[in-house]
Amino acid sequence: MKLTPVMEKYILHWGEMGTRWGVNRTVAQIHSLLYLAARPMTAEEIAETLGVARSNVSTSLKELQSWGLVKLLHVKGDRRDHFEALADLWDTFFAIAENRKRRELDPTLTVLRDCCLECEADQDTGAETKRRIEAVAQFLERLLNWYGQMRRLPQPALIKILELGAKVEQLLKPGR
Repeated sequence: MKLTPVMEKYILHWGEMGTRWGVNRTVAQIHSLLYLAARPMTAEEIAETLGVARSNVSTSLKELQSWGLVKLLHVKGDRRDHFEALADLWDTFFAIAENRKRRELDPTLTVLRDCCLECEADQDTGAETKRRIEAVAQFLERLLNWYGQMRRLPQPALIKILELGAKVEQLLKPGR
């Protein structure tokens, strides 16, 4: 696959952003390449297009598949595996959000809940420290509850909520 200058710029930037989000640069670049590609690609095509080792591509594809961001496909008449990224950006967003929630936020909330329970009997931890631990736990609980509510909404409703933006504040003012 021949990359245009715009595609190359996009892919390189996405790789750079990936590193800032804690994602391997090659993983992010492969994801962006597959998202931009007009058709599913083989691992060999990906390696050749990006100029990275085939082994690195295989490892990166496995990670992308584990996140649910890339699907394995078979093309009639071709025995090789082909890969494509999710085309819908909302599906991509929620796949990433679900994985981050499961891998990072859910375990954190479990530890925070344990800390809150232990704080009740703990005589050595100061009241302000206990209050702060409980505040973080409550914040995360609210955030995850809100996320769960947003996750269940249909896509058109989510788009309207995003477009409302700060206008929501007007709806919440007393006397309305």
